Amino acid sequence: MIVTVMQAIILGVIEGITEFLPVSSTGHLYLANAFIHLHEPVAFINLFMVVIQLGAIMAVVVLYFHKLNPIAPGKTTTERHATWVLWVKVVVAMLPSLVVGPFVDDFMDAHLTTWPVITTTLIVYGVLFIVVEQINANRRPKTTALNRLSLPLAFTIGLCQLLSLVPGTSRSGATILGAMVLGTSRFVATEFSFFLAIPTMVAPAP
Repeated sequence: MIVTVMQAIILGVIEGITEFLPVSSTGHLYLANAFIHLHEPVAFINLFMVVIQLGAIMAVVVLYFHKLNPIAPGKTTTERHATWVLWVKVVVAMLPSLVVGPFVDDFMDAHLTTWPVITTTLIVYGVLFIVVEQINANRRPKTTALNRLSLPLAFTIGLCQLLSLVPGTSRSGATILGAMVLGTSRFVATEFSFFLAIPTMVAPAP
């Protein structure tokens, strides 16, 4: 029992460190498990890897509760409308995952959840971040505020999130990179990715 608790603590620390970075927290958890070996059925391990991320999602809810709450006290009519519009954009961005995810998620988990695939995707996205940052250093973002994020752009960012179906691909990394390539600022891309994480985890989606 002590070993099991220690394993959970180690995985929890890894999850806490990697969840708010644009790297795959789930990929890191699976790689860590290759060393600490949870002696549990595969179904339990897969569920554990999802549930362990709920704490980080709750942190996002607490941190952005006022901004995400359309009926928060003190908000003006304009601010409440803007909050509802933001949620519409989040729902639109979720549509690709809701439609495609159920058909391919289990297949990806069963056939591609291996350390060669996970390590490769971690390296690839690390390189992509460097490349995109260098490209963006010489150009001005088109979308610098969430209220300027259009519905078609939100949907396209949702398409980018589908890349996270591949094990080792960070959901936030894929959406942030996609959003930045599509012309959003780093701040808008990151914040929208955080908001998108809430329904993604509750659904759950990829």
